[in-house]
Amino acid sequence: MKERILLLACLVFLGACQSTKKDAQDMKPLPTTIEEAANSPFRTEANRARDIYRHPVETLNFFGLKPEMTVVEISPGAGWYMEILAPLVSSKGQYIAALPPSNNEYMKRLNEKVQSWIDNHPELKDKIQTATFNPPEDIVPEGTADMVLTFRNVHNWMARGTAQEAFNAFYRALKPGGILGVVEHRANPKSKRDPKAKSGYVREADVIQMAQKAGFKLEAKSEINANPKDTKNHPEGVWTLPPTLRLGEKNKEKYLAIGESDRMTLKFVKPQ
Repeated sequence: MKERILLLACLVFLGACQSTKKDAQDMKPLPTTIEEAANSPFRTEANRARDIYRHPVETLNFFGLKPEMTVVEISPGAGWYMEILAPLVSSKGQYIAALPPSNNEYMKRLNEKVQSWIDNHPELKDKIQTATFNPPEDIVPEGTADMVLTFRNVHNWMARGTAQEAFNAFYRALKPGGILGVVEHRANPKSKRDPKAKSGYVREADVIQMAQKAGFKLEAKSEINANPKDTKNHPEGVWTLPPTLRLGEKNKEKYLAIGESDRMTLKFVKPQ
């Protein structure tokens, strides 16, 4: 009987060792540069295909991202940029996904995607933090982040009437000298201001005004994510274009030829 118990214990131990060995083999090496992160196995092929529109390497280099930074990504959506940011800063820095409350099915589904991605990457799971993004509440303790990043989100906050509160929260989260990076669908500069951003497009001047009102200084602008083919005059606003293609097959080739939206890329700094 004792021999049988001992044999079972050995088999369990060997199984655990093999499982641990397999887990170690499955773990992906962490990238050390933005370029490596953009080409790492942490990314899906579907997300890589959009690099021609979103230019992640150029964008993150423009913002001045460094692997040792504490980086807060606001509303990461389904995790497009998270696949780049989280592996890159997890070794020396900290990635924090600031998730909106799951108060509707859409947000619940997106937040579940983010959490599922984290759970499925044992190399990163213990190194990634999540926080709640719910203006005017603080996102992280005041003055603890080196960089706050937001991609194509400002129009959503404008629709909810919380945009200025969001920028105020970013300012509080950052250390003095910290960087706020903003990418957003860009409206025609001479268009009438739409406080609710119903089309999904936002005037660049309005974003700058909100950031400056919060206390930020505009450090630089970039045309990395510009698209001169985008007229910004579409039946379903920005969602007419890829990747959403809200009209389905109607004029699909036309909108695919335009590509994704024209976008502003703005770098702000919290003064020392």
